[in-house]
Amino acid sequence: MATLLRSVVFSAFSAVVLASASAGTVVVEGHYQGKNLFVQNPFSEAGVGFCVYEVTVNDLIATDEINSSAFEIDLGLYNLKPGAAVSVKVKHKDGCSPTILNPEVLRPKSTFDIVSQNVSNDGTYKWIATNETGELMYVVEQKRWNKWVKCGEVMGLGIPGEHSYEFKVTAHSGENTFRVKQVDSTKRPRYSEAVKFTDTSIAPVTFTPSKPSKEIMFSRATLYEIFDQYGNIVKRGYADKVDVSTMKKDLYYLNYDVKMGETFIKK
Repeated sequence: MATLLRSVVFSAFSAVVLASASAGTVVVEGHYQGKNLFVQNPFSEAGVGFCVYEVTVNDLIATDEINSSAFEIDLGLYNLKPGAAVSVKVKHKDGCSPTILNPEVLRPKSTFDIVSQNVSNDGTYKWIATNETGELMYVVEQKRWNKWVKCGEVMGLGIPGEHSYEFKVTAHSGENTFRVKQVDSTKRPRYSEAVKFTDTSIAPVTFTPSKPSKEIMFSRATLYEIFDQYGNIVKRGYADKVDVSTMKKDLYYLNYDVKMGETFIKK
């Protein structure tokens, strides 16, 4: 009798463990943007009750009414500040799966405003931003050759308050123009105003020879781009010389420093 009882208890315990292990959790993480989540909640596989049995927000059990075919997770109940990290776990029974209808509301949005920005004499671009509501990369861009060229990236903090950032830029001769941008899940970039900077100590760059066979020499290190006659990029980089020995004999176009469309013939 005792053996039979132990067997029954073990079987029951095993069933609970298996049921628990086979159940699932839908997790969505991001940052609070002032909007709530909506969940589509099907019936359980057994046809009794709904699929979801528990919801947590940042590991706190939600008090929202979840016993319906669709329900709302009210994130406003947790005193979250805009940009605060959010982790929502929707726990469900085996054999069914709920759907979070609008997970994009937790994705960071670009909302920054620039308080001030400047470029110092040593080429350090500094800006102070506010109204950030999510961790997004600031992309530093420079106006070169009639287009905006990426210089580098700085990760934004994405939390309320004023935050200072800086990036060491590579200036060219004459007037330089810089800006920062962010791109969020909407794919629409958000830009700062442009800031200008002139370093009168930087002399214009020249290059030689006009008909190279092995390499092009710049008078000092510079950003450069080389295009073929069809507009295809052949080489680009930052250097005081460029190896062209492997390039086929042809006419090429060269952008460097502030100059655009200079030509050379590879011998």
